[in-house]
Amino acid sequence: MPDASYPEELLYHAEHDWARIEGEQATLGITWYAQDSLGEVVFYDPPEVGAAIVKDSAYAEIESVKAASEVIAPLSGETIEVNEALADAPERINEDPYGEGWLVKVKLDDPAEAEALLAAVDYRKLLEGD
Repeated sequence: MPDASYPEELLYHAEHDWARIEGEQATLGITWYAQDSLGEVVFYDPPEVGAAIVKDSAYAEIESVKAASEVIAPLSGETIEVNEALADAPERINEDPYGEGWLVKVKLDDPAEAEALLAAVDYRKLLEGD
């Protein structure tokens, strides 16, 4: 498992999710902290392509050897791609949460929602307060 990291180019949600925004699209996933808290991920239940996800609402579920956990959307949008590789290799969420362990790609409903997300430095401060 990699060491704790929070890439500067990403934006973070207080529910331990990240967003990589590229124009009107975003790639979403869970943070190093979230995957570390969950432990070994054994199953990922994604939304369907075409499904609407709503900021601050659950859109997927991740199961680990410890527990099942809902994944909370950092932004609203339409699911345009799901990381199909996680069906056979959910451990990628633990091994590479910001790379091969991404969860979904969405077409953003309102790119301005990103203004409410945290920069890496602010997310680290949030974790220090836990």
